[in-house]
Amino acid sequence: MAETFLTDCADRAQTALAQSAIFDLRRLSVQHDGEAVVLCGNVGSFYHKQLAQEIVRGALDGAEVVNEINVVYRGDDSGLGW
Repeated sequence: MAETFLTDCADRAQTALAQSAIFDLRRLSVQHDGEAVVLCGNVGSFYHKQLAQEIVRGALDGAEVVNEINVVYRGDDSGLGW
């Protein structure tokens, strides 16, 4: 029963992220591990990490969310160096 609940939660969370206007969030993966839904992948800012977590929390029915998303800062591509 709990396994089915977490699988359903992970599927709903993945669907919610896939509908995001932010491309980084659509590339994240959602899995379930034990008693929690786990977010994995890379984003370009701490804001996107937090946003993904809140989108997933809103899509779930009280399941625990573990945020293992990595923030990978991308360099400045403008060539200006500031």
